[in-house]
Amino acid sequence: MTQPVVRVVCLCIRSGSLKPMAAKKGQASIYGQELSATTRKLACMNLAIRGIDYDMGKAHGDTFHNDQHPDLRADFVLANPPFNIKGWGADKLPKDPRWKYGVPPDGNANYAWLQHMLARLSADGRTGIVLANGSLTTNTSGEGDIRASMVKGDVVECMVSLPGQLFANTQIPACLWFLSKKQGSRKEWKAGPSGDRSYSSTPEN
Repeated sequence: MTQPVVRVVCLCIRSGSLKPMAAKKGQASIYGQELSATTRKLACMNLAIRGIDYDMGKAHGDTFHNDQHPDLRADFVLANPPFNIKGWGADKLPKDPRWKYGVPPDGNANYAWLQHMLARLSADGRTGIVLANGSLTTNTSGEGDIRASMVKGDVVECMVSLPGQLFANTQIPACLWFLSKKQGSRKEWKAGPSGDRSYSSTPEN
């Protein structure tokens, strides 16, 4: 790959739906990973057609157990993973260095995604992820403790609670998480059905 201006990681890249928003020709390089071999090929084709520099790793694979970019530290990380994955193999990764804020439960991979994305950020990087809205408030199996540790560690830049029925393939309400290793203010936004917004902010000390 040529030396990129910006390094962007798209996890669960699927057919490449996130990449048009993430990169323009000559401005960024896309690093991606996809579990499905067929979908990975489609993503590579879509990126190549648009002339976007990319690295999809050596093969398709599970992001948690077969990370194709373990040493990468990216400027931006984007993901829209399946919500609330159960049985993702947490018992095989009890001491994984990615779990800086706590070991995610095997019953739900949401906090595994969040911490994996943080682990792939550069010192000045930022990440955005779409998750089930329940991830904002859950206290199941230690998830509340992980969230508290992340907030205390000042890596949660913003959390956005979205209105329901935004996705055609699921009735589960969604939310957005924005994380950063930069120290700064923390904000929680809520978008209502009519578009009204509210937020709370914790300023820097």
